[in-house]
Amino acid sequence: MIKYTLNARSINLKVMTETKSNNGLKVIAGLLGVVLLGTIIYTVSLYQDKKKTTTALTQEKELVVDDLNNLKSEYDKAILESNATNEELVAARDNIAKYIDSVQGMKADIASLSRYRRQVSVLKAEREKLLKQVDSLTSSNTLLAMQRDSTFVELEKQTVFNDSLVVQNTQLADAVERGSALSLSTFTVDAVKERNNGKLVSTSRAKATDKFKVCFTIADNVIAEAGDREFFIEVLDPQGNVLGDSFSKSSEDGASITYSKGTNFYYENSSLDVCDYINKPASDFQKGNYMVNVYDSKLKLMGTSKFALK
Repeated sequence: MIKYTLNARSINLKVMTETKSNNGLKVIAGLLGVVLLGTIIYTVSLYQDKKKTTTALTQEKELVVDDLNNLKSEYDKAILESNATNEELVAARDNIAKYIDSVQGMKADIASLSRYRRQVSVLKAEREKLLKQVDSLTSSNTLLAMQRDSTFVELEKQTVFNDSLVVQNTQLADAVERGSALSLSTFTVDAVKERNNGKLVSTSRAKATDKFKVCFTIADNVIAEAGDREFFIEVLDPQGNVLGDSFSKSSEDGASITYSKGTNFYYENSSLDVCDYINKPASDFQKGNYMVNVYDSKLKLMGTSKFALK
């Protein structure tokens, strides 16, 4: 009986020991599970925090790039609107392009982004300064352009006025030249015979004619230049040949004549009578129609007279 009781107690003790061991294992397993779960939760939390940080840094990087692109666009606009190439604007625009390349190629981190953020602020301040300078230069250039245009308009007006004066002076000079030109108030030609006493009498017979008497009266002209003058007498016989020694004369404008005789006189702005003679050739004058022309020093035709010898 006692032996049976001892065996039962041994069994109970063994059962109790095994039960305690199982309970301890369960507790350890539970603790390990809690630790594992905590580790998993912590790891997931770290991953999510890192993901959020990476996303935030990427967004911040994009904002920096956007700010730099906006600055570059403003410089591009200012350069296009500038009348002349501004080296400072171009240099600033090129520096910003380099910053954009650097930011786009870098690995985003807080320190780098903070540095570039500060640089963006510096670039914005520099942009404001440069654009104010450009505005000032543009205003100055606009004022200069307005002054230049005003000066050009005045020069155009002065040129038109000068051209008008030139035209008026030319017209006046032409009028004075025309007004100062001499003119004939009378012009006569007589065939004359010289008697033994030297007296000249008119005749219409060719054989009786000794010479032609050419007379003309120069009208008064107060604006003509006083001084020595020379007119040219041209006598054409019935065949159209020039009588006399046949001198030649050319003017500045290319005109030319062959004349019989030049007659000189002094003009003093008042009416003046001039007479000269054309001697007969070696033989007698021919019968027929004759024509006598008188030219001034510029070979302008002053008068023409026709007559016939029997």
